[in-house]
Amino acid sequence: MRIAILGVGSIGTVFLGCLADTDAEIVAVSRGQRFDELANGGVILHSPEGSIEVIPPERYEAVDSESGPIPPGLRKSCDAIVISGKSASTPILSQIAEELLGEGGVVMSIQNGMGHAEMISSRVGRGSVLGGTTTHGAWREETGSHWVGRGSIRMGSLDGGPANGSAELLYQYLSEASLNPEWDLDIQRSIWTKLLVNVAINPICSIAGVRNGALLESTYLWDQALSAMSEASSVAQACGVDLGDLDLEELLREVAKSTADNRCSMLQDLMSGRKTEIESICGAIVSKGEDTGIPTPRNSMLLALVKGIESSSQLD
Repeated sequence: MRIAILGVGSIGTVFLGCLADTDAEIVAVSRGQRFDELANGGVILHSPEGSIEVIPPERYEAVDSESGPIPPGLRKSCDAIVISGKSASTPILSQIAEELLGEGGVVMSIQNGMGHAEMISSRVGRGSVLGGTTTHGAWREETGSHWVGRGSIRMGSLDGGPANGSAELLYQYLSEASLNPEWDLDIQRSIWTKLLVNVAINPICSIAGVRNGALLESTYLWDQALSAMSEASSVAQACGVDLGDLDLEELLREVAKSTADNRCSMLQDLMSGRKTEIESICGAIVSKGEDTGIPTPRNSMLLALVKGIESSSQLD
């Protein structure tokens, strides 16, 4: 099976490193300095247990997303594509996915936020797209990517139903790679649930400049996070999402505890002066709140604050 990873950042590196232990043919699509690192130096992955794995560039084919057309030998050749790049890159990554995807293949987005699967569907067709979420935790620095928390992957067809064809084969490879996939018959609910967690943790910890575990140590931060999450939950239900008996406070407590030492990706972006994914997280809640008539003052405030910090850091 040929699997392409589009966006080889922290989580993308985890996927690449784990799949390198299988017999999958791997295509790694990135750009700029990251492409140079992939093409010339290989991948360094620090595991949660402290071991360090080096994946040489001979193990995969590196492709520069900014260098022009996809090499002819790779066009329409991939059985599965995993999109793990930042939300702002989704339009160009969707185009690349269309160029790479072979007949009968599938594209899975594991990106934060909402709307990615729909954008990808507009390029490759809804039937070829899988929704996905992951609880694997990772961050990246000059010494390599640090896989700081083993988690799982939830994946499923956008319209429900069992896995078949390339989706089933991708599931098998992810399982063989010890990435702990779980097939989800209601992936839309899982994507919304992940969004509720992101709304609660990412903007609050980014604005405060703290690791995730700080939410459990500060009543003020906790209340702010839970308030944003509750507001987003009302929007989800207005959109027809059945959250069932989901206990928001317990879910938030569980995730904050399991990722206590993590700096969320949004905080990492602000610290590095990069554009954040706030538009596809709080921005998505605000937009859908407007569509459904649900007020979203907390998420609107968080959106504005993070955008302000983002703009200031880019000016500096």
